[in-house]
Amino acid sequence: MGQVHHGSATTTAAVRRAIQHSHESLRALAKRYGINQKTVAKWKKRTSVADVSTGPKNPTSTVLSIEEEAVIVAFRQNTLLPLDDCLYALQPTIPILRRSSLHRCLQRHGISRLPEVEGETTAKTKFKSYPIGFFHIDLAEVRTAEGRLYMFVAIDRTSKFAFVERDCQDFRVRAAG
Repeated sequence: MGQVHHGSATTTAAVRRAIQHSHESLRALAKRYGINQKTVAKWKKRTSVADVSTGPKNPTSTVLSIEEEAVIVAFRQNTLLPLDDCLYALQPTIPILRRSSLHRCLQRHGISRLPEVEGETTAKTKFKSYPIGFFHIDLAEVRTAEGRLYMFVAIDRTSKFAFVERDCQDFRVRAAG
């Protein structure tokens, strides 16, 4: 089985190893292997012949804030809705959210795929029939470095329509008097 290199690779592992062990000048090695002197210098400096990732070590969003990412992650973990349903529910709360930025955020946090249901499958039973407008409401606390956020989620049991609202203030329950 052959080696797999990225699309722009101009050298193989054997050539890289030969460059690292050679005592010739950069110019002579570049001419011998038909590559740029900067490429030769790069492989001379490295201790490994494997390609390394060129992306950031700790990827962060260029569009979403830390609080918005926390809301997205909490929403996905609490609702387990598919990507498009999450997008439509979160866009009114986070107007700059696009499908691609949502997907990248979920990938960064390792929740881009919904979990597989493990165990034996039981016979499907029907849920109790509810009229449209019967909402299931949840409150989730999201902790970030800047403080706490509260996320309110409402899901219509019949249409599966989801609505989310976030509150940046501390939430206090007031007794009705």
